[in-house]
Amino acid sequence: MKISELLDYHLILPSLTATTKKAVLEELADALVQGFDNLDRQKVVEVLMERENLGSTGIGDHIAIPHGKLPDLDNLVLCFGRSLPGIDFDSMDGKPTHLFFLLMAPENSIGLHLKALAKLSRMLKDASFRRNLMLAADAQSILELIAAEDVNF
Repeated sequence: MKISELLDYHLILPSLTATTKKAVLEELADALVQGFDNLDRQKVVEVLMERENLGSTGIGDHIAIPHGKLPDLDNLVLCFGRSLPGIDFDSMDGKPTHLFFLLMAPENSIGLHLKALAKLSRMLKDASFRRNLMLAADAQSILELIAAEDVNF
């Protein structure tokens, strides 16, 4: 599985404007539903908030991977957002979150969903990759960085 194949240029938000956890999820959901006609924005936000209520998907090192499952999906879908100032996302390490990978999976998927989460986690352990994502000029540059990192895993 290639993370870069799940991500489309139009699903990359290099300058999130949100300042709260819920607002970040809403902003990412807005981008996601524009790319997939069969998705309901409110349902996406509801599923993500339910998951956050179980425990924050802020994994530390300025990263969050909000995720959930939806019945209306046939395949995994991914959206990326970056907040340069950072947002309090209740991360495990207490640091502000800058990099957000929103992953939605079909309701009946198990293995593929977990593989994608694991691969994202492995990719994001690389501090230089995270730094480059923060420094990238635009969505195209971010997509190219993710594609280049993808081949290492």
